[in-house]
Amino acid sequence: MSLPEQPLSPLDGRYRPMVVGLGDHLSEAGLNRARVRVEVEWLLYLTDHELFGSQRVEHEQARQLREFAADFGQPEIDQLAALEATTRHDVKAVEYLVRAKLTELGLTDIAELTHFAATSEDINNLSYAITISAAVREVWLPRLRAVIESLRTLSIELRDDAMLAHTHGQPATPTTMGKEFAVFVHRLERITAKIEATEFLGKFNGATGTYAAHLAADSEQDWPGISREFVTGLGLQWNPLTTQIESHDWQVDLYQQMSHAARILHNLCTDVWSYISTGYFRQIPQAGATGSSTMPHKINPIRFENAEANLELSSALLESLAQTLVTSRLQRDLTDSTTQRNIGVAFGHSLVAFENILRGLKEIDLDRERLAADLDSNWEILGEAIQTVIRVEITAGRSSITDPYAILKDLTRGKRIGQSELVEFIDGLDIGQDAKDRLRVLTPATYAGLASQLVNYIES
Repeated sequence: MSLPEQPLSPLDGRYRPMVVGLGDHLSEAGLNRARVRVEVEWLLYLTDHELFGSQRVEHEQARQLREFAADFGQPEIDQLAALEATTRHDVKAVEYLVRAKLTELGLTDIAELTHFAATSEDINNLSYAITISAAVREVWLPRLRAVIESLRTLSIELRDDAMLAHTHGQPATPTTMGKEFAVFVHRLERITAKIEATEFLGKFNGATGTYAAHLAADSEQDWPGISREFVTGLGLQWNPLTTQIESHDWQVDLYQQMSHAARILHNLCTDVWSYISTGYFRQIPQAGATGSSTMPHKINPIRFENAEANLELSSALLESLAQTLVTSRLQRDLTDSTTQRNIGVAFGHSLVAFENILRGLKEIDLDRERLAADLDSNWEILGEAIQTVIRVEITAGRSSITDPYAILKDLTRGKRIGQSELVEFIDGLDIGQDAKDRLRVLTPATYAGLASQLVNYIES
């Protein structure tokens, strides 16, 4: 027995609530709404400038046309589907939909200016730029910023909580948990600034980017100037030199930066997962939740594992988009058309990851006792401080020790040294008394340098 029709992608199934905002922009319907808007605005631009003997559309009719584009909904979706079933061409179906609206409004006298001198890509490239810009600015970036702010709050809260660092997975010079989160905040802020500075480009120059049809219609007009004014009037930046397609380089830049952000967050997830695994963070039990189907005690770090997987999917798709869209055979081929239909999928998987990271960060609690115990079990990490101070003493003429690094290496490498042994070693060193006094009071918990103050760099 066949199942009732089911969503194929989890983005349209279990993850739907996390990505619903994207559908308004990056769905087929969202793209078609933008296409209708571009067709209507181009028609109104031509009539506003009374080109080819046309007259300005009356205010109320122009309002109704723009309202028709803005209110694009299920009736229009159904109409387009019926039209495309005949035309077998999505943009041509949009043109016919607009023409039908002109007839309804009594504007058949300007119907031939619909899609005037435009190739499908004149409409498509502007529509994609409009929808992608809206999706990034209204949906994607606000969720990324929410993650950054959650990390910033944690960083400030945990700025003084010293912990043993683990370079190469081995005990190393201490840091603070807050400073480590601050590193991710700083990295994400840099990449976010680049994404926010994205140039959303558009072109409107005909079948091969030469304005040939435009000149055939009227060789006296400044068609590049008209193109610039029209494109920038849609809130986009103008690309003056293209083939049939807008070259997509701005999309390549954007997707590479978004993928970079995803990789930074992937790094965050693996680190937090490791901190949970070592016991630095306790997971807060969630009422009714089950960690394992057979081991009742378990609380699994599923939020961060889920985020990892979705970030990997998102990054892979974004990088694939960037690699494909950078190339177009000669003046035009259709690989970009198929590729761009999956932009929403790439965005969607990152949104799922953002939501899981936000939830996961709220479900962990720092185990300060575990951090303190780990520090107290690794006094040998102070070997770095001791040999550094000895070097200063040698330079200042207060010590005759040779090769202080080797001495500390012999004392500490691969060994566990307790506080009493370290103090005894310090007392026997040929260094000044002030240096000895400084080293004797040093502990792993206080050997965190400026970690707490460094958090100042990411405070709002």
